[in-house]
Amino acid sequence: MLSKVLSATLLGIDAYLVEVEVDIANRGLPHFSIVGLPDAAVKESKDRVRAALKNVGFNFPLRPITVNLAPAGLKKEGSSFDLPIAVGLIASEGVIEPGSLEGFLLTGELSLDGRLKPVRGALSIALLARELGLKVILPEDNASEASVVKEVSVFGVRSLPEVVEFLNGVKSLSPSNTDVKLAMIENSVYEEDFSDVKGQEHAKRALEVAASGGHNVLMIGPPGAGKTMLSKRLPTILPPMTFQEALETTRVHSVLGLLGERQPILATRPFRSPHHTISDIALIGGGQVLRPGEVSIAHNGVLFLDELPEFRRNVLEVLRQPLENGEVTVSRAVASVTYPAHFMLVAAMNPCPCGYFGDPRHQCTCTSGQIHRYRAKVSGPLLDRIDIHIEVPAVPYKDLSTEASGEKSADIRARVIKARKIQLERFKKDKIYSNGQMKARHIKKYCKLKPDAQSLLETAMQRLGLSARAYTRILKLSRTIADLEGSEDILPHHVSEAVQYRTLDRGEF
Repeated sequence: MLSKVLSATLLGIDAYLVEVEVDIANRGLPHFSIVGLPDAAVKESKDRVRAALKNVGFNFPLRPITVNLAPAGLKKEGSSFDLPIAVGLIASEGVIEPGSLEGFLLTGELSLDGRLKPVRGALSIALLARELGLKVILPEDNASEASVVKEVSVFGVRSLPEVVEFLNGVKSLSPSNTDVKLAMIENSVYEEDFSDVKGQEHAKRALEVAASGGHNVLMIGPPGAGKTMLSKRLPTILPPMTFQEALETTRVHSVLGLLGERQPILATRPFRSPHHTISDIALIGGGQVLRPGEVSIAHNGVLFLDELPEFRRNVLEVLRQPLENGEVTVSRAVASVTYPAHFMLVAAMNPCPCGYFGDPRHQCTCTSGQIHRYRAKVSGPLLDRIDIHIEVPAVPYKDLSTEASGEKSADIRARVIKARKIQLERFKKDKIYSNGQMKARHIKKYCKLKPDAQSLLETAMQRLGLSARAYTRILKLSRTIADLEGSEDILPHHVSEAVQYRTLDRGEF
């Protein structure tokens, strides 16, 4: 007898419909084969399904069994086909009433005692079900995540017998319901706060400007100056995530299995800090089994690269596309997948190999050639995409020992939100969201300088020998600083502050 069960597979962060066809022949030697480009985890389903069926009291047919995962040309991965295969076998034996499977999409991993274990990508599967008008049956641990998607009925179940009873109408289940507003509030709490940082007022101000305009940042300073501490607190002053942003970010984390236990949605902006030994594939995504990389895990958040010159050059060069387009396309022989990758880049580096060039308290032991080679590891094209270069000096003892706490993240965030609202109104017809995304035509339109500000910038360009690259970056930063003040015009003091955020162009290091 032939039965059909609807399920789904993941490709990238999207779910695709798969029809699980189960046929049990009346004649022939017993065998169990799965076809339709299954990977190793899918092929192993037959052993889990066989044991689960026997251990919960269902008959396992000792006849030729063929399972087809259609479409056959789409590669199937993971253990989420255990449940639909098991239900298909039970339906082929006539235990489940004909027609009761219509309108349902099933996914879940089976343990040997028939319990259902959570699977990756439940949110993407729920979005697919909503698009196709289907109801979803999945493990109970995934129910809160999947029910974030409204207009789709999600049924969380604990075991295989419970699924069969529900499909046969013996047991009734209520659709899972997640209070999205409450979940957003509960999951939007940060552990760090800017008030923890002692001193470094100049660096704090630079990060406030960066957060307000979505600008990438490079911090230069000796070891122990607080570069990492400052970077970890940057997400706390970024605007709160919208529901759409949270949905996009949660999809990436769900596909990789990074969501917390029973965490329905990710409402804090991600902070990712990969080690400098990371490969280009791990950073950008891909691999033999296509997976999102660090740039996509940091989507809508912050990607922090500590010890920037220590990263391999080919690793840094792959950052160009996501920094430019906010997404990354990975092409392989089996498929081409596009992942979202809209993040703020925060990089940190020492001024020289030993770390103490320019530090009044330590003597630098590096030669000029060593310093030049060290800084040359960071390419010009990458620096072109970083608007703010700031010095982060060592913190004096008097700042470390003070009892007074700095400004809280909530107060800084209020100013950032106000500046972002101005930008959203400004760019509502331009399909960009912040000053950091401005192209040449936007700069020409929105960054016009008054004569006194123009004169100041001209003087700075000539005396400091600034490049054309620095000129456009200064204009963008000036626009953001003006937005923070609520000023429609870019004034001279806005320009002078912006010039201070171009440390490398000023030749100070």
